[in-house]
Amino acid sequence: MDQGRRTFGKWCTTLALAAASAGMPVLAQQAAWPAQPIRLVVAYPPGGSTDVAARAVAERLTARFGQQVVVDNRAGAGGTIGAASVAKSTPDGYTLLFAASPELAISRVTRKDLPYDASRDLQAITLVGMVPFMLVAHPALPANDLKGLIAWAKAQDGKASFASFGVNTSNHLVGEQFNAETGARALHVPYKGSAPAVTDLIGGQVSYMFDTVTAVLPHVRSGKLKAIAIATPTRSPLAPEVPTMSEAGLPGFTGGTWFGVLAPTGTPAPVIERLHEAISAIVRSPEMRQAFEQRGIEPVGNTPREFSRFVETEIARWQALATRIGIRPE
Repeated sequence: MDQGRRTFGKWCTTLALAAASAGMPVLAQQAAWPAQPIRLVVAYPPGGSTDVAARAVAERLTARFGQQVVVDNRAGAGGTIGAASVAKSTPDGYTLLFAASPELAISRVTRKDLPYDASRDLQAITLVGMVPFMLVAHPALPANDLKGLIAWAKAQDGKASFASFGVNTSNHLVGEQFNAETGARALHVPYKGSAPAVTDLIGGQVSYMFDTVTAVLPHVRSGKLKAIAIATPTRSPLAPEVPTMSEAGLPGFTGGTWFGVLAPTGTPAPVIERLHEAISAIVRSPEMRQAFEQRGIEPVGNTPREFSRFVETEIARWQALATRIGIRPE
């Protein structure tokens, strides 16, 4: 009997050691992460607010992790091309998405053929920041305030135009909302991101647009664009001379975008935890807070669960707007 117990005990010990040994490579691999450069996909061209924020975060993540965090711009289709590339990538923590509202929330109510499901295929890490829109126009446009712009656009009988980051992006829908609430009937001209849209606005190819303070304020300061109003409840400390849309004559009109970091679903929990701790610490640091606020970005840095709930709330918001202005999934 004693011999049997000893044999059984040795057998259990052997199994335990074998199981521990089998798990060691996985644990070692997770502990060693990151052991190679990390790719941070931005679904828009360089130069826009999402790209600017992503590069600021990437630079500081590189310093924290001791591995290069490389921004990879994959623009097109309202952000969905870049998002799809991450959703389909290996969930090993080496491919991340620095996403904005179009590819996570708006596309859910405007596209039938999305090649990914953001709720199923992407794991939220943290909401990085929120950015309000400013309504800006080409300097040659005769109107200098909101009421004048509305009157001018209505008088153009559909010949006025507004630019956007792309079809069914956040500033496209805000532009359509502006049409609906004012009767402007301006033509929508989509671009593959903020930078090319602003370039054409400066060149006079389009009349006006809603874009982030980050992207347009330098051009307002240089005289290449003129600010009409800002789509926030209160004035921006970066441009206190610019009235809100409500102050300028369109009560309750607000609009903006936001961005956060996600990983492919299936990314190991310890990696998600390390990324969340690092990015939220960076976002909440005094240095980054100051840098963000100078660009008109409100830093957040919340938990993965809070970020997920926020996205669901945004989906409901855009669904209500799409129903109101008659946009159907295509």
